[in-house]
Amino acid sequence: MIESLNALSEPNRLAIVELLRDHGPRSVGEIAATLDLRQPLVSKHLRVLSDAGMVAARVDAQRRIYDLEEAPFQEIDGWLDSFAAVWESRLDRLDAHLRRSEDPV
Repeated sequence: MIESLNALSEPNRLAIVELLRDHGPRSVGEIAATLDLRQPLVSKHLRVLSDAGMVAARVDAQRRIYDLEEAPFQEIDGWLDSFAAVWESRLDRLDAHLRRSEDPV
């Protein structure tokens, strides 16, 4: 999971992931044109995302089409959910405390 978070920490890689999330599979050229980045730079970013298991490519004639892989995002989602449970518990305790504070003595 750390590798996935590190991959997403770079703004251009995050933009690539968001593009693929919002618009589906894209070629390197389409990603470069949409994000106004040079194609070699997009290829390097896709390599990092691929090494982290976040994207996969399929060959379509002379092009490689990139799409998101589900597993790393499920792992991040599970990790974030663990924080949601902690915060929910803390907020419940805060709510109980505030309700006790409101009660007349």
